Amino acid sequence: MMRSFVLASALAASSMVHAGPTATEKELPRRADALPTVTASGNAFWAGDTRFYIRGIDYQPGGSSDNSDPLSDTNTCKRDIQRFKQLGVNTVRVYSVDNSADHTQCMQALNDAGIYLVLDVNNPNYSINRDEPKPSYNDVYLQSVFATIDEFVKYDNTLAFFSGNEVINDKPETVKTAPYVKATTRDMRQYIGSRGYRKVPVGYSAADVSQNRMQTANYFNCGTDDERSDFFAFNDYSWCSPSSFEQSGWDQKVKNFTGYGLPIFLSEWGCIANSRDFSELSALMSDQMSSVYSGGLMYEYSREGNNYGIVEVSGSSGSVNEEPDFVKFASALSKYPAPTGNGGFTSTTSAVACPTVDDIWDLKEFGASALPAIPEGAVKYMTEGAGAGPGLKGDGSQNAGGTSTGTATPGSGSVGATASASGHNGSGRPAPPMDMSVFVLTGIVALFTFVGTLLL
Repeated sequence: MMRSFVLASALAASSMVHAGPTATEKELPRRADALPTVTASGNAFWAGDTRFYIRGIDYQPGGSSDNSDPLSDTNTCKRDIQRFKQLGVNTVRVYSVDNSADHTQCMQALNDAGIYLVLDVNNPNYSINRDEPKPSYNDVYLQSVFATIDEFVKYDNTLAFFSGNEVINDKPETVKTAPYVKATTRDMRQYIGSRGYRKVPVGYSAADVSQNRMQTANYFNCGTDDERSDFFAFNDYSWCSPSSFEQSGWDQKVKNFTGYGLPIFLSEWGCIANSRDFSELSALMSDQMSSVYSGGLMYEYSREGNNYGIVEVSGSSGSVNEEPDFVKFASALSKYPAPTGNGGFTSTTSAVACPTVDDIWDLKEFGASALPAIPEGAVKYMTEGAGAGPGLKGDGSQNAGGTSTGTATPGSGSVGATASASGHNGSGRPAPPMDMSVFVLTGIVALFTFVGTLLL
């Protein structure tokens, strides 16, 4: 009788663990599990063990230079995320955010829709000035950049950070900005490592200028490991339909970038010279390009007076009208899925030679490879953290003082010691709560073992 009682008790305990909600309980809507974090390895991106291709869209209602934050406005982001789901994109790029605001709801909504974020860390008030780069690379600027990292590194669906966008362009004098943008990239990577954060990839979004395209790409992948980017991206509008892989010149770009050693993707694409059919995806999502490129972001979501957008947003009501190109883009994404397998990626990565100084690529006092040292006032952020961000209404950083006063020693951007930030584990995210179900299961197993012993 004792054995029967013990067995009945064990079964009752088991049923209690597996009991669901009663008829009077109301379950809360279930949020999607966190997306797997994306890493850069070899010349490709990976979500876990699966090759990841960016199939995305650029998103900045008001325009890419507008000083606003679409990810802190819950109503706006949730309105637009529904359309992202209709399109079938897996990534959005946002050009400007408020690093003093909370983004939990919009980032969760993106996660629930299976969408990652590629984020520019600059805004019009806090950025490198291409006309006067030296004074704009200062500790006030870096504090804002680091505060943006603090806010977004905690979200698993933050895919990558851009240290700059088209700072170097077709004007010859803008080449002189390259050392300051590369130093910012170095500083961002060092900050992420020093704070013990997850290694979110950091890179640069370049203009597609034939005169300096390869010099720019090589420059961001040369030097010591701490000076190199995690990826390289550029804005490419050279495929204007009707066109082809060969006619657009994309075949030559693939050849030029073969062996580059870092992930490459298009941070903007989508020529509007003729009617758009988004046939670029026929090549971008094929083995013609998959061994070198990892997808791209179509420019852009909302029409901002330049005819690129695929929806029209009413300023007064906030209503969204889908343009014919919306359906065309969704159809193209459906017609050209991501390649399967590893896409012929290269598993190893190595630095390339820095571009030689010539009439086009002249970095003045920095020569071929030297970089400005991090401003002295920004060094403390590596161990203390950046603190509260200035947001989009701060005083700005362009001439805020605290500039670099020397040339960096190669390797000085390496992580000397991992910061042990309070309440954070090695990945930089709060340590997960202890899962008590493990202990419950262990107890049940022990109980059944005891019951089995009694029955012997």
